[in-house]
Amino acid sequence: MTIRDDHALAADLATEAGERLLALRGREGFAHPPALRAEGDRLAHVFLTEALARLRPSDSVLSEEATREERENSSRLTADRVWIVDPLDGTREFAERRAGPDSGSLRNQGGPVGSATVNAAEGRADWAVHVALWERGKLVAGAVALPAQGRTLSTAEPPKLPPFEGGRFRIAVSRTRPPEFVQKLAFLAGADLVPIGSAGAKISAVLTGEVEAYVHAGGQYEWDSAAPVAVAQASGAFTSRIDGSELAYNQEDPTLPDILVSLPELAPTLLAGIRDLHR
Repeated sequence: MTIRDDHALAADLATEAGERLLALRGREGFAHPPALRAEGDRLAHVFLTEALARLRPSDSVLSEEATREERENSSRLTADRVWIVDPLDGTREFAERRAGPDSGSLRNQGGPVGSATVNAAEGRADWAVHVALWERGKLVAGAVALPAQGRTLSTAEPPKLPPFEGGRFRIAVSRTRPPEFVQKLAFLAGADLVPIGSAGAKISAVLTGEVEAYVHAGGQYEWDSAAPVAVAQASGAFTSRIDGSELAYNQEDPTLPDILVSLPELAPTLLAGIRDLHR
């Protein structure tokens, strides 16, 4: 068993997986997106699961890229500690070129990472690697690597939430399928919608001040949000289901269809607006 604590381990593993993904994208380029997506999922899953088996052999793992039999393994439901990982959150964005200033709200931030210096600037930046630890009913550690932005957000050093200055605010939504009710919510609440790729990138944008909230009701799984929610909670952000109930992880059914993450000051307004729209 390594002496590294769980916060540092989550950050180290997410960062290393991200560097490997950037290197893969640098080698392969964007000529064959389906093959790049498949290899990215496989490479990051193998690295994370093998590392956790070696460094935390007594813990269970729930990964998006595991087989159905592995995900349905009942042993994780009785385990005290379960690592919930999304090896490549935003597979679509990982394999896409940056189309221009309107291709996404997130800019490539920080210096080059790994060996993929050239392609880091050519590809989209709104994808992530998620590593979270659930222990006895709650998320206790997590990290979200944003490799093409050159940064990792983690519970080891939670980001400081930006203050809300009042007035209009911004809600992160899906690039390809923003829920209709979120468009209505934005109109009622006086907010602007900002399309961003992966769930990890959206929640990270709340924590870094690029948006003030993220609202989603189009269907997700535990691995889509566990790591960014762990970091958001450590930062003091508000997190819940869209009905205000608690987000629960390591459930028998890993679906987690909706989520709200926001600056604390905005949560009452958003929850009230959601309730009004669902009456």
